[in-house]
Amino acid sequence: VQLVESGGALVQTGGSLRLSCAASGVTFADFAVGWFRQAPGKEVEVVYGLSEKEGGQYYPEFVKGRFSVSYDHASNTAYLQMTNLEPTDTAVYYCAAAPTLFDLLDTNFKRGSEIGYWGRGTQVTVSS
Repeated sequence: VQLVESGGALVQTGGSLRLSCAASGVTFADFAVGWFRQAPGKEVEVVYGLSEKEGGQYYPEFVKGRFSVSYDHASNTAYLQMTNLEPTDTAVYYCAAAPTLFDLLDTNFKRGSEIGYWGRGTQVTVSS
């Protein structure tokens, strides 16, 4: 199983980016898929979680109205569309997949967890 993120870049405040997560060895439709981020010196935090099979989603207040997630099931790729970016959005962004949305949002679900899968991340830098 492999999840590969791409699309990270340096952008200015107010700019937009679309991150991609291409999966092999796992079908996104069978999992809850999430995006996480880790800023320098900070803990990993969830950015968006979506489970089409369960009909549920979660996103924290700081992404409301700015970020959205979509899928291309034909290519087994998930996307994180980010708009109106701020310097505080600067972080390494990770894609992950877990059996359920509950598993995805569990605080014990981390890189190296026995359940689910993580990508290696892509750097997003927002300049002021």
